[in-house]
Amino acid sequence: MEFLTGLFGRFDKKLTVCGAALIGICAIQAPASAQAAYGSYIGVGPAVGLSSGDGDGSRVSAVIAGRYKFLRAPVSLRTQAFIGSGTAIVPTVSYDYPLNWQTDIYIGAGASIPLGGETVLGNRTSFAIQPGIDYALPNSNVVVFGNAVIAFDGYKNGGAAATLQGGVGLRF
Repeated sequence: MEFLTGLFGRFDKKLTVCGAALIGICAIQAPASAQAAYGSYIGVGPAVGLSSGDGDGSRVSAVIAGRYKFLRAPVSLRTQAFIGSGTAIVPTVSYDYPLNWQTDIYIGAGASIPLGGETVLGNRTSFAIQPGIDYALPNSNVVVFGNAVIAFDGYKNGGAAATLQGGVGLRF
């Protein structure tokens, strides 16, 4: 009987030491948080102008879109270049909200800067907002994106300019 009591006493001490070590390891672990499983990309697609404030605005153009995602913050730097009968660049800073591991929705704020000619976003530099969605295809480096850009007071004669665009990008 003394043998069993001594055996279980040693077992209890080892179990206590192992339990304390496990609790210590778990206490220093950082909590997990959900983040989208993708990041930066560059892509191309079509853009359709929804307004023509001066009556002669370009209705269709190509868009080159880029996104740089900061790894630990829900913030991205985005730039879109609209190329058609005129050219415009729209740099924005966006707040990204992950819906799941493949999908982010976002809202960005920046400027619409026409570089020449009539563009899908007007003919005047103005404040712009950019709501949109990014979807990463599972098990690939392909991202499908879609968004709108609204350029407040984008035309010299007054009025807002708006465009819808979408496309396919390659993650890096």
